Amino acid sequence: MVWKPNVTVAAVVMRDGKFLLVEEETDVGLAFNQPAGHLEEGESLIDAVIRETLEETAYHFKPTHLIGIYNWKHPHKEVTYLRFAFGGELRGFEAGRPLDVGIVAAHWLTLDEIKATQARHRSPLILRGIEDQIAGKSCPLDFLVHYG
Repeated sequence: MVWKPNVTVAAVVMRDGKFLLVEEETDVGLAFNQPAGHLEEGESLIDAVIRETLEETAYHFKPTHLIGIYNWKHPHKEVTYLRFAFGGELRGFEAGRPLDVGIVAAHWLTLDEIKATQARHRSPLILRGIEDQIAGKSCPLDFLVHYG
């Protein structure tokens, strides 16, 4: 068996001092996450984060920069994630759009509220991506190249 990480994308979105998180069903109960998900075959990382954000929040996301690339092994599972976190802006909302199965709601939370809910975070990458965004970490999108 060949090992490979699970490639995921996440949108780190801030508006009016609050961050967009989703509350989702997991195998251990309800958890918070950024709008995030797995890269699909043939899909660019940028297209993936646009799609995942729309599917999980009904917001149209326009990535403007790459915040960071994070390699994290789940402490209780035999799975490693390679996460590409993007910053950007929202460009519209589809009221009434059904959200992905398992997504309970989208929430706007302050940094203090996010820190207070850490026990319910899907991974430590949620807070890390937000802190990196606040710190101004940024790479241009043309840093990523998609052939295909």
